[in-house]
Amino acid sequence: MAESLSPFTKQQLLPQEETLEILKHKQELFIGIPKETSYQEKRVCLTPDAVAALVAHGHRVLIESCAGKEANFSDKDYTEAGGEITNDTQKVFSCPIVLKVEPPTIKELELLNPQAILISALQIKIRSKKYFEMLANKRVTALAFEYIRDEDGTYPAVRSLSEIAGTASVLIASELMANVNNGNGLMLGNISGVPPAEVVIVGAGTVGEFAARSALGLGANVKVFDNSITKLRCIQTNLGRPIYTSTIQPKNLMKALKRCDVLIGAVRGKNRSPILVTEAMVEHMKKGAVIIDVSIDMGGCIETSEITTHDHPTFEKFGVIHYCVPNIPARYSRTASVSISNIFTPYLLKIAEEGGLENSLRFDKGLKNGLYFYHGVLTNKSVADWFNLPHTDINFLIF
Repeated sequence: MAESLSPFTKQQLLPQEETLEILKHKQELFIGIPKETSYQEKRVCLTPDAVAALVAHGHRVLIESCAGKEANFSDKDYTEAGGEITNDTQKVFSCPIVLKVEPPTIKELELLNPQAILISALQIKIRSKKYFEMLANKRVTALAFEYIRDEDGTYPAVRSLSEIAGTASVLIASELMANVNNGNGLMLGNISGVPPAEVVIVGAGTVGEFAARSALGLGANVKVFDNSITKLRCIQTNLGRPIYTSTIQPKNLMKALKRCDVLIGAVRGKNRSPILVTEAMVEHMKKGAVIIDVSIDMGGCIETSEITTHDHPTFEKFGVIHYCVPNIPARYSRTASVSISNIFTPYLLKIAEEGGLENSLRFDKGLKNGLYFYHGVLTNKSVADWFNLPHTDINFLIF
């Protein structure tokens, strides 16, 4: 009687062999690198060296002709590295994996094949709802490289570009102060018997740290302002020397700005950079001083800032030279390309080794963090909130 009440048969109660998951074999990737069409975008996702590494591992890379030209990589460099060159844009976009620096335009999205994998920046603030609707219709799997996290929780792509922007801001300021550029004729270098130039940096993040590192290397006096004591402590530790640091108090900041030769704005906000340097403060700055507003791509943290371009990068207000170009790393396109390429290549090789993107996403939380579309399903909450679109948690789709 008791036996008939059991929900299991005698066979089911016997010990069974354990069935282990068999991982998929290595996958061969076919990657398309289109030419960047965005205004003043000169970078390319993969350098010829990176292409050579991928081809050596049995992958195919199709590059649109002149894709690396602006970063000083010729088509010959790519063919010698084992890449394939084509003039057909449609052919590049029909590759199973498409790799871009800037997000594709609506026109370029139309060229994507259904079920394609797109890896590029997202730049959520300047996207439209139509962009995400098209990704959904094509059932695309899309990764935003600025959201990909490293093992230590940092964002490698954002950090690399911030390092370039921080270093570049000091180099640009140094150029603008030269007489040939109608500057005040001051040199940032530390010359014996000459008082050093004064540099004020607002924001102690990665941009601020690398700007401070470069300015100190040239021999300038550096003052860093930030409202986070932790960041100020970190910048002191990372630079390995004590420098002037302060929280952002108008009186202290004003005093530093009156004396400084260069002001670098490097503050990022959640949606928009907060304005920390007012018009009145700029008015009291020295004539011929230089302002580099690195946070202009998020609205700028200096009230007098207005967006400029690489062709016409500066304007003058209250006798102060303002440089407010949003895409500073594109000015050093080759360095920026090598930097991006060095981030992408290990990820691509890892994806292939693990049997494709699906498997990689299951095991790599950092990579999963960069995913915002999975087979046409929106998986990123911030994108969903921004555009009022439905989304599904990626953990319900991949386990």
